[in-house]
Amino acid sequence: MSAPTYPEMIVVGLLQGVSELFPVSSLGHSVLLPALIGGGWAADLDMSANGSAYLDTLVAMHVATAAALVVFFWRDWVRIVGGLLTSVRDRRIATPDQRLAWLLVAATIPVGVAGLALDSVMRQYLGKPVPAAAFLVLNGVVLFVVERLYRRQRRTTQDAEATMVMAAVSTEVASDARLSRLGWWEAIGIGACQILALLPGISRSGVTIAGGLLRGLRHDDAARFAFLLATPVIAAAGLLKLPELARPEMHDAIGPTIVGSVVAGVGAYLSVRFLVRYFETRTLTPFAIYCVLAGLGCLGYFALVQA
Repeated sequence: MSAPTYPEMIVVGLLQGVSELFPVSSLGHSVLLPALIGGGWAADLDMSANGSAYLDTLVAMHVATAAALVVFFWRDWVRIVGGLLTSVRDRRIATPDQRLAWLLVAATIPVGVAGLALDSVMRQYLGKPVPAAAFLVLNGVVLFVVERLYRRQRRTTQDAEATMVMAAVSTEVASDARLSRLGWWEAIGIGACQILALLPGISRSGVTIAGGLLRGLRHDDAARFAFLLATPVIAAAGLLKLPELARPEMHDAIGPTIVGSVVAGVGAYLSVRFLVRYFETRTLTPFAIYCVLAGLGCLGYFALVQA
């Protein structure tokens, strides 16, 4: 099996960095794009193939994405880590930062356990174009339905709340303080939504934001919580598998992987910067429509090709 090339890794790096944080599934797009292009791309970037170097390159790109999230949210992480350390030192949870730190720890446990148990199985058997396209459609349907439910639940207070938000000074600290008021089981439930992202085509950020909306969070707070939750999960998953890049068969892929990872990190930083502002006033609906149309289009294309 040939190693991924520089052009392939640049395109995939940009795709991964952007689609990891946009609620459209980076894993699904990483499976679908090579299959749609075909030829050498389909051969080099086949995630389900035995000994595939492609999966290892995606792992490196995930680490770069996590690094971009840390850079963007560095002020939050300074407060959160500081809160965790002081909470351990004082043996109590007294401040919003301390509580948010422990909420993030608790919310990360479900997907951490599920990822260790199911990640390789999911990617091996479902990391193929047709399942990825089908799950992309499902991802869009979930986002659309959650938005409708959220709008119905909040219809009576939406106008008044919007007025208060415009009048108030919106800060990172205020958002984190609101998140710290989540209940323990609410945070764990939102974090557990990330398990669905083990299915190629289901977006980690999308289902986590959806989970936050169902628990009554505003779009901007739900997005912030999703990005904070994603950071340790993506980083841990990547660092756990990073030693696999040292495999002898990965030698020719090291250079393209490094370049692709840099592109992924830049793409992720620009994406999170855009999305944090986007969700202050907008919804998941455009992404839901895109996922349904893109997924159905891919399913139709694959049906024609295989006919």
